[in-house]
Amino acid sequence: VHLVESGGGLVQAGGSLRLSCAASGFTTSDYVIAWFRQAPGKEREGVSCIDSAGRTDYGDSVKGRFTASSDNAKNTVYLQMNNLKPEDTAVYYCAAIDGVMLTMTLLPDGEYDYWGQGTQVTVSS
Repeated sequence: VHLVESGGGLVQAGGSLRLSCAASGFTTSDYVIAWFRQAPGKEREGVSCIDSAGRTDYGDSVKGRFTASSDNAKNTVYLQMNNLKPEDTAVYYCAAIDGVMLTMTLLPDGEYDYWGQGTQVTVSS
């Protein structure tokens, strides 16, 4: 499985960005793709996840501001980030499980088998 993130950049507080994660190589049509972020000096934090059925889950710090979506025809998952705050500044990674979960829950990063290279998001105050 190969994941490529894009869409990061510099934005002012209160602004929006949309990240994309283009995926390839899944063995079936079932997948789970999560977004994580890591700021300098901090642990990696789960942001959101979405599966091939469109079920989602979010971390508490982004609920109500971030929305995950997918376009299965394009094998791409998106993360719409609104009302961005300086504390959202981090490198954002997408990660995948090649398969299906019984329940849609954002899992710890160690549970994901495949990772992208990351994209930088910087929010200025």
